[in-house]
Amino acid sequence: MFSKFTSILQHAVEALAPSLPLQEDFVYHWKAITHYYIETSDDKAPVTDTNIPSHLEQMLDILVQEENERESGETGPCMEYLLHHKILETLYTLGKADCPPGMKQQVLVFYTKLLGRIRQPLLPHINVHRPVQKLIRLCGEVLATPTENEEIQFLCIVCAKLKQDPYLVNFFLESKLKSLASKATPDVTSEDSLRGQEALSTDTGQSGRPEEPVEPEDRPAHPMDELSTSLDHLCVASLSEASMVRLNQDYNLVNSLLNLTRSPDGRIAVKACEGLMLLVSLPEPAAAKCLTQSTCLCELLTDRLASLYKALPPSVDPLDIETVEAINWGLDSYSHKEDASAFPGKRALISFLSWFDYCDQLIKEAQKTAAAALAKAVHERFFIGVMEPQLMQTSEMGILTSTALLHRIVRQVTSEDLLQEIVYFILGDQREPETLAEISRHPLRQRLIEHCDHISDEISIMTLRMFEHLLQKPNEHILYNLVLRNLEERNYTEYKPLCPEDKDVVENGLTAGAVDLEEDPLFTDMAPENSLPNQEWLSSSPPPTPDHPKMDGKTEVHKIVNSFLCLVPDEAKSSYHVEGTGYDTYLRDAHRQFRDYCAICLRWEWPGSPKALEKCNLEAAFFEGHFLKVLFDRMGRILDQPYDVNLQVTSVLSRLSLFPHPHIHEYLLDPYVNLASGCRSLFSVIVRVVGDLMVRIQRIQDFTPKLLLVRKRLLGLEPDGPITDHLTLLEGVIVLEEFCKELAAIAFVKCHASSTP
Repeated sequence: MFSKFTSILQHAVEALAPSLPLQEDFVYHWKAITHYYIETSDDKAPVTDTNIPSHLEQMLDILVQEENERESGETGPCMEYLLHHKILETLYTLGKADCPPGMKQQVLVFYTKLLGRIRQPLLPHINVHRPVQKLIRLCGEVLATPTENEEIQFLCIVCAKLKQDPYLVNFFLESKLKSLASKATPDVTSEDSLRGQEALSTDTGQSGRPEEPVEPEDRPAHPMDELSTSLDHLCVASLSEASMVRLNQDYNLVNSLLNLTRSPDGRIAVKACEGLMLLVSLPEPAAAKCLTQSTCLCELLTDRLASLYKALPPSVDPLDIETVEAINWGLDSYSHKEDASAFPGKRALISFLSWFDYCDQLIKEAQKTAAAALAKAVHERFFIGVMEPQLMQTSEMGILTSTALLHRIVRQVTSEDLLQEIVYFILGDQREPETLAEISRHPLRQRLIEHCDHISDEISIMTLRMFEHLLQKPNEHILYNLVLRNLEERNYTEYKPLCPEDKDVVENGLTAGAVDLEEDPLFTDMAPENSLPNQEWLSSSPPPTPDHPKMDGKTEVHKIVNSFLCLVPDEAKSSYHVEGTGYDTYLRDAHRQFRDYCAICLRWEWPGSPKALEKCNLEAAFFEGHFLKVLFDRMGRILDQPYDVNLQVTSVLSRLSLFPHPHIHEYLLDPYVNLASGCRSLFSVIVRVVGDLMVRIQRIQDFTPKLLLVRKRLLGLEPDGPITDHLTLLEGVIVLEEFCKELAAIAFVKCHASSTP
């Protein structure tokens, strides 16, 4: 109480005293602090019971005022005094000793405000960045201390300053040899340092204010100078003993932030994560190397991912993994008590997804080499070390849960480097064509593709959905590894060079060797309404030419579109009985989706036309690859599979068909391609299904009315009733009809786009 009264009285005296030049006022406040340590005998009283906080605040105000009164970038005498007299070094020593109790907190606040409020660059000064570096080491040493908030504020202001001037980060990369030398050298004691400060002033008056501040050249040596000199000698000696070999560097700013990410206070942990994100984004290569090689950042990211993944209950519902709300790191304020829709494991799931989002964003913001190293660490230490055994297990429940988590990760990732590592984790890096008998060099890829045709429909659907979202990611290797590497040589085609009579046919606008649909027994009884409207618009597609006959993937668009629309026989069609289910509804979606896919694929420099057959190795045996094989096998069983499985299989195939690569377009969307012996295409698979369907229709009484009833029930236009006979078949026919309309729409949009400049 008495000390507070003294403080108030002192403020009153200062307010009534005539104003002094800023430097004298600054020195007065600093001397008031040093006198406390020299004169006081009670070092147990908390700092808040002294005048130290007030004097420090006054010093800050003077420095800010001085800067505002001078031209930009000019250093005033008060700042010169602070730098020359190593005031920050002395304050660091007092903060480390925490004398009086609470002094560490005051020192942290002073450093933070000094760096934050002074506009001129301070960190390049050795008498600033050296004590700042020392103070950084004190942060995060012990968690849940009373100074945690001040520590994180201080660290974050340092990070912000480095973000403004990235080259300054080199001041904070310390040689480990030098660090050890520093630890071997004791800090100057508080009293010795302060007595050295006292010796710098001349005689003082009764008020304690110096009458004539000593000019820098007249000042005697300071104890801190002796410490610096001895430290330098010790470093040189140590380096000589190590044959001048430079060891890895310490990056204490990162280490302190990493410690604070473990704080039980969520706000402190988030601020520490923000600081790390600033540091990883610095463009300095030395800092990026030090960050990934000399700190435990990689270990922290991956170990926490692993522990949060392992904390997930094995019983978490895959549907909950799919549908839980979008997670953003730093906004993880979830409370079970306030969530009426909470499910077992929701807290753990949100924590895992939130940390994965942080890793993703950190890598996305990181300097190029740092991003690659961090992503590789996640691949090796988390994907391979933790996730792969879960995905390779034999327990159906375990497979389903781990695949749902993989699917969620694929959906959520946005970082280019982390996506690349996920792709290599799932698919491997192979780019040579596959063979049917080949034993996969990447077992996980093979296992996941096999899971697309698993005995468990749930596992099949989940794995197919994962692949569907993977195909939507902006990474060229995904499509090349799964599909394109097997279509590179176009050896699915049978090459028939044009003879003279064929050239005449081509020049008259018909494709050589083309078979009209009307001549195919599958397409008899075609109704007029099955053909496309707006034939004039479709005629804008380029006619076949001798340079681009049918074998180069150029077939007139209306023939392709009608080929798909007319695949399903009339008695197996039900959409034209229901309003709003026509072909035109797919055109709008196909146009939007194709535009999006083109935007993704622009930078991949795909060819505009198929590889010339003369340059292709057509003698090599064709294999569509394990991924397309599974999809085609599934498509071939569309009349005997559950409705949900059929929807997912056709969804993946339609995604593949949208890609603007000429070989994909030819193989999946050109019904007139000359298939080599023993080869199949998407169209040929559907033709076989339709042939089977036409035989089976004859055995089902009232087939068309039953089909229409099932469609209306699926659309919610009819209430559920007794289970209809042949329900799986009827639902399969409906999916088949819709899929053919979707393929027709995609083919039209792609062909029209290729003919439009």
